[in-house]
Amino acid sequence: MKNEISIGLLGLGTVGSGVAKILQQHQQDLHHKLGVQVSIKKVLVRNNNKERLSILDPNVFTTDINEILNDSSLDIIVEVMGGMDEAKHAIEEALKAGKQVVTANKDVMAQYGHDLLKLADEQKCDLFYEASVAGGIPIIRTLEDGLASDRISSLMGIVNGTTNFILTKMKKENMSYETALAEATRLGYAEADPSADVDGLDAARKMVILSSLAFSTEVHINDVLVRGMREIQDGDLEMANKFGYTMKMVGSSKKDEDGIEVAVEPIFLADSHPLASVNNEFNAVYIYGDAVGETMLYGPGAGSLPTATSVVSDIIAACRNLLLEVNGKRVHSAQHERVIKPESSRFAKYFHRLLVKDEVGVLSKLTAIYSKHGASLQSVMQHPAEQDGQAELVFLTHQISRQQHLDVLNDLAGTASVISHYRIEGEETA
Repeated sequence: MKNEISIGLLGLGTVGSGVAKILQQHQQDLHHKLGVQVSIKKVLVRNNNKERLSILDPNVFTTDINEILNDSSLDIIVEVMGGMDEAKHAIEEALKAGKQVVTANKDVMAQYGHDLLKLADEQKCDLFYEASVAGGIPIIRTLEDGLASDRISSLMGIVNGTTNFILTKMKKENMSYETALAEATRLGYAEADPSADVDGLDAARKMVILSSLAFSTEVHINDVLVRGMREIQDGDLEMANKFGYTMKMVGSSKKDEDGIEVAVEPIFLADSHPLASVNNEFNAVYIYGDAVGETMLYGPGAGSLPTATSVVSDIIAACRNLLLEVNGKRVHSAQHERVIKPESSRFAKYFHRLLVKDEVGVLSKLTAIYSKHGASLQSVMQHPAEQDGQAELVFLTHQISRQQHLDVLNDLAGTASVISHYRIEGEETA
């Protein structure tokens, strides 16, 4: 029977320092839960001479990753250093050495998660990754354990706090995109280079992880339809509000007998939908299960201590498995074949905002284009344009395929200028 569990911590940045703080300050609670001491024995840092406010013994710091990976006395390796290649290599080597691994790395898990989980199965080790999605929200554990008896048909989430903060400021305080982004950067919600956030790649990686787990299949990053928020035009948020919608940057995935569809894009979300009220830097994931129906998890999607809480929860799970000698007993192999839906099988309602010449016959030309592609219109509205001789038209479609949507937009180019277009979600269906 072990009387102590030793941890090697790779990284002491924002998340790593939070992990160290929780582990050091919650020793009595951890001992009560596990019956053993949990200790950080080694920590990888980039500069051993740097002065840092840490409650850890300076003797645990090292700049040599191999000193940690090759230490047979360490039971669990916690990877919170970020990046791709070095982190992936560290996780692989730790698993090959028979160590349990906890990671918060969404980039690695989205790109290489299937292979790493397969390696963990082969080595009879645990690989936990709760903190890779939605910070302090226990969404991975909910899908793996809490909803294990259910069959998930779809999930939809706000999984990037930066874009949600920006859109909240644009709507609530009438900020421009540039001003809201600058505010997000000042407060630390956005990186110096915000491309991964505002272009949707960060959320897409998280949706790969969630979709693979929810549907027990392999979803790859190239399977995700990604559209960033830079295409949002002046007046779009006001237009959404006028029609009873809220603009949100949403990740969504659905599975039915035809396959899987995964997307990350700004959408018009019905004001009545619970996700519409998720504001600022908060995250939420809305899950649709055959048995449970609809349920939502909400909370902080980033930050040192919220994310570290998820990491430490994984550490506790790995510790319990070590004490029970049941590490590596989960099955991570995909149950279902990977089938990604074509554009012709992805259905939704759409919002189209057009600028046209204000002349006789233009409306009939436009409606003829929709009719040509079998796209039924729910409503057509005209709004004043800024320039004389022009008119702004808004078309809301009934359910059409994404292929119909794209074909219509392509054909509209000869008659109208497409200002913006968005998928509509969250409306109650009869």
